[in-house]
Amino acid sequence: MKQAVILGGTGVLGRAIAHRLLEAGWQVRITGRDASKMPSALRAAGARFLASDRRSGHDLAQALGNGADLLVDAACYTAAEARLLLPHLSGVGSAVMLSSKAVYTDDAGNHVNSDVPPCFPHPIREDRPTMKPLNGGYDSREGYGANKVAAEHVLLDTGHPVTVIRPSKVHGEGAAVPREWMFVKRILDRRPAVFLATAGAGGDHTSAAVNTAALIETVAARPGQRILNSADPDAPTSLEIARTVAAYLGHEWEEILLEAGDHPELGAHPWNFTPPLVLDTQASTALGYEPVGTYAETVTAEIDWLLASPANRPDAADGFFSNFTDYDLEDSYLTDRGRPTSACSC
Repeated sequence: MKQAVILGGTGVLGRAIAHRLLEAGWQVRITGRDASKMPSALRAAGARFLASDRRSGHDLAQALGNGADLLVDAACYTAAEARLLLPHLSGVGSAVMLSSKAVYTDDAGNHVNSDVPPCFPHPIREDRPTMKPLNGGYDSREGYGANKVAAEHVLLDTGHPVTVIRPSKVHGEGAAVPREWMFVKRILDRRPAVFLATAGAGGDHTSAAVNTAALIETVAARPGQRILNSADPDAPTSLEIARTVAAYLGHEWEEILLEAGDHPELGAHPWNFTPPLVLDTQASTALGYEPVGTYAETVTAEIDWLLASPANRPDAADGFFSNFTDYDLEDSYLTDRGRPTSACSC
């Protein structure tokens, strides 16, 4: 039976990858520091959890000492962490590092975390320029992508069959930042309207965790040294995302599509890039990878997970989501125009 090790595998991508491999008959070991974060469904499906610190060479040796047919590193953020893997790569049939679209830069050197938003007029290929590698201080807007680049270089320079995968806006069960919550919350709060900047035309390519898992299963069967983008087969705009969530939950609201510069305090959302950021995934499909489904077909897993338990939802004090759900400002806008500030209950 084929053996897989997923480092830091209790998050959104690790869960989807583990489920995919287990269903295909693999034995799966998942590492993490907190056993309480191991989903019960994965334990029931046969996955084994190993308490392990990704930054400890000793713990990595215990997790990888017997080798593996597939290694998936979902917790590699720096070059130093990448170097900890080097003694173990010879015992791995195929290795995958989960990186990020955040590494890419536009012609002016801007990236998704820049103060100035990037402009990518065409789908982003894997050979697109990236941020300059940086060592240390990865937990910041400027440091995250640059440290990912440094980690990529360490692993790709080894000559071992390492595949770097760069997903975009990931969605799925177990998401640490379930961005669709801004729309699900509105529906639960019975909001009468949804506000979207730039008339809802902004977009940032979505990546279903289950689609990335399907790509990794393909990579496992075709080891090699490469970089691959991972994104949904479609690239929905923010308006299409809002409509998808509302349709799935059977909710109707007024769409207030704000033009550029019109009421800039309203309409913010996590996908607000114009022109939309789109990843080119031709290199992935050329390997024989087939997506599980479109955004609308796959985002339902995250929505169902959010609704299943309040424990799965972002904390009410989460500043990230409060930026997108300022109901007082919205009610002021609606009141000034004689519109209702709550959904009709008739």
